[in-house]
Amino acid sequence: MRKPRLLLMAAAVVVTLTSGLVSVTSNDRAEAAIGPVTWSDEFNGAAGTSIDGSKWKFDTGGSGWGNNELQYYTNSTSNVYQDGQGHLAITARRENPSNLQCHYGTCQYTSGRILTADKFSQAYGRFEASIKIPKGQGIWPAFWMLGGGNWPATGEIDIMENVGKTPNTVYGTVHGPGYSGAGGIGGSRTIGAPLGDGFHNYRVDWSPNLIIWYLDGSEYFRVTPANINGNQWVYDHPFFMILNVAVGGYWPGNPDGSTTFPQTMLVDYVRVSGWTNDGGGSGNALKSNLNGRCVDIPAANPVDGARLQMYDCNGTAAQQWSINGDGTVRAMGKCMDAAAAGTANGTPIQLYTCNGTAAQRFTLTSAGDLVNTTANRCVDIVDRNTANGAKLQLWDCSGASNQKWTRA
Repeated sequence: MRKPRLLLMAAAVVVTLTSGLVSVTSNDRAEAAIGPVTWSDEFNGAAGTSIDGSKWKFDTGGSGWGNNELQYYTNSTSNVYQDGQGHLAITARRENPSNLQCHYGTCQYTSGRILTADKFSQAYGRFEASIKIPKGQGIWPAFWMLGGGNWPATGEIDIMENVGKTPNTVYGTVHGPGYSGAGGIGGSRTIGAPLGDGFHNYRVDWSPNLIIWYLDGSEYFRVTPANINGNQWVYDHPFFMILNVAVGGYWPGNPDGSTTFPQTMLVDYVRVSGWTNDGGGSGNALKSNLNGRCVDIPAANPVDGARLQMYDCNGTAAQQWSINGDGTVRAMGKCMDAAAAGTANGTPIQLYTCNGTAAQRFTLTSAGDLVNTTANRCVDIVDRNTANGAKLQLWDCSGASNQKWTRA
């Protein structure tokens, strides 16, 4: 069935983490960091047609791609085509129609790998796709991004990977200098049925110093510079997207007698939305979802060390916070700051002269979390206090309403 070009979700997703379990509630006010759609492909081409060459190009060859993979990637519509039902199909086949040669000898498999390099790349925003993955031992589908240049120095963000031996599990990972290959830093989500039984939405929301992974709108992993063990954070420049289905390799292992061919990955859509920092620093209130009060500088007196509080929203300069591309959150000429450069639970949130330190780096996520990216903890109203004068602190991100913020 053909799809409308840009069918957008009407509500945001708020993720609540409780004892390791993730639940999802709707909150249509928590989209401050995500801007309009900047790129999409809905795959509405006629049956059997190739990809849109203005959006994608092919990688081809049978070099093993650094992973001892067995397939030869072609640019043939036998392997990559639109199905006439609003989907892209990438099909892995056990075949070698033209004596293709791979790194191990005569190729045994063909498949497809397409990418937006030289066509489209973007720094920050939402990158998502609806995909029905293939199944089988040795089958390795992926939706991922590269930062160009020399890998791993320019970074890799794996939005979705699956290997056939773990059919119920999606993996999300980053690779960079000092943490590449098997040393990549990532998380996973396992559900109660094979992912290949239906379409699922795979997504990352990427903002300065924070990347969050979602499966069907439910967060399952996040990474900040604090998570990469002193290595270099390289997620501050444009990345391009890749879709592929590999066969074999070090991670999934080779196909065996249980693996059937052909195996097809169907992609319903790929969409990218921009990230906004509120027009480069314009001030707005930060309103709590707990009680509708606003983050406030006491007595509108911007002295170093003033403990930030909650107060009735009044539109004054003491409540006009700009969220900036350098990670600072500013009002009255000074910065939101984690006191004494603290990162532990209970660290007070104060106002302080802007100094470029990690204590002053925050990001407001699409789920409404205001995260100190060094501590990887959220700005939190102490004891869920709903009164004027309630203080702010850092605390483990829980998804609770006293950690949810809306730009107003």
